[in-house]
Amino acid sequence: MNSTHPRACDWKFEDLRPNIMGIDTMVPVLDGSRVPYVFLDNGASTPSFKHAFEVMGEFMPFYSGVHRGTGFKSLLATQVFDEAHDLAGAFVRADLERNTVIFLKNTTEAVNKLANRCDWRDGDVVITTLMEHHSDDLPWRKHAHVIHVGVDDKGYLDMDALRDAFARNRGKVRFLAATGASNISGIINPVHELAEIAHANGALMFVDAAQLAPHRPIDVLPDDDPGHIDFIAYSAHKMYAPFGIGVLIGSKEYFSQGDPDMVGGGVVDIVETDYVAFSAPPAREEAGSPNVPGAVALAAAIHMLMKVGMDRIAEHEHLLVSYAIEKMKDVPGMRLYGPVEKDELKNKVGVISFDIDGVPHAKVAAILSAEGGIGVRNGCFCAHPYVKRLLQVDKETADRITEEILSGDRTNLPGMVRASFGCYNNIDDVDRFVAMLHRIGSGEFTGDYVLDRRSGTYWPRHFNYDFSSYFPHFSFRPTTSITEFTEAS
Repeated sequence: MNSTHPRACDWKFEDLRPNIMGIDTMVPVLDGSRVPYVFLDNGASTPSFKHAFEVMGEFMPFYSGVHRGTGFKSLLATQVFDEAHDLAGAFVRADLERNTVIFLKNTTEAVNKLANRCDWRDGDVVITTLMEHHSDDLPWRKHAHVIHVGVDDKGYLDMDALRDAFARNRGKVRFLAATGASNISGIINPVHELAEIAHANGALMFVDAAQLAPHRPIDVLPDDDPGHIDFIAYSAHKMYAPFGIGVLIGSKEYFSQGDPDMVGGGVVDIVETDYVAFSAPPAREEAGSPNVPGAVALAAAIHMLMKVGMDRIAEHEHLLVSYAIEKMKDVPGMRLYGPVEKDELKNKVGVISFDIDGVPHAKVAAILSAEGGIGVRNGCFCAHPYVKRLLQVDKETADRITEEILSGDRTNLPGMVRASFGCYNNIDDVDRFVAMLHRIGSGEFTGDYVLDRRSGTYWPRHFNYDFSSYFPHFSFRPTTSITEFTEAS
């Protein structure tokens, strides 16, 4: 597909799959053949749109430092960079008269910045949920007492417990921080209802939209709406522009108070030896030379998603997830986590987490890769408390496993396997995936899989990839031979 200016092409849903870089990549499998790769780890990071990569490439001859240069290239780059901010805000319908768009590396850095920039007081509380990715949990712990609201057996947030947490900490809660959609169960939280609860209790609302933004339309609502989302963050690398940029959107007033958490070039209006005047946001929060190419790629990806329509993407995803779950239910030994019934799936993004009885989750993932050419993820997905709750791991077992891990043995690491879909995945991808699951559940896989206790990973004996034949630009260091693994499975 020929590259075009982001505003010049009327993208359609059918354009998405052929626009994915690497969609036809062939990978080696255990029987010596090569098969088209099926990528089902989009919840971690998506491939790039060709269009985003091409637009970034078209920009690169004009790349220059922004905001301070007077040459043609600098002036062009500055305008492009500023417009990328505006488009990132428009993607969630933010009022940019009252709010600012800050570019960072990713959502993790965004949460850290938001937490670092608060004028914390002794006794402050942050209420969050057991559903959270560690990135929307650990940054708050540095500054405040964090309360984790629990979930039910399927993974839904306990709304009564949330209200009770506010009642018990009246006047102390600074933030309610919640994921827009879980990276494990796929559950979409009622973020506007959560915002109303937060505001009624004098708290600010932050939404981690890293898993929500690629899958559903987002409207933060006007600033004076009770359901307004005060702060929201998302990552380009989960939105088909994996070039090192993330987005934090929130009140200009908030980021105008106090000193920025990172200082240096680009954040000041004037500096004397004994005086500093910081710039207005977003400049004061974007220290150093920014990732202008990443911003260009993100803008191109956002434009493409908006043209296709997030509602259309959500419709496709719903059909794909519904089809996959119904097929997976027939796999021998299958255990599915989170919402799995038809009437629940509208409130679920394209994430399916599961286990197969009698086959460790790490082994399932290894078989899918080595014998099926299918990329998934396994483990706890940077959300350990939520996974343990869904697995119903009791405290005694959790404490024992913690001791084992700390001693260097990850054999019994609790976890699941996760298949996560992108807008470009299709029914053929699901059928290949489910066919391999049937082979695993029926014990029909062929490899002799062995376990490395140190990492908790499995791999077939005497099968190693020759990465240099696929990407010869690096000298790949030797990895541990499979024959050195310590325990046969």
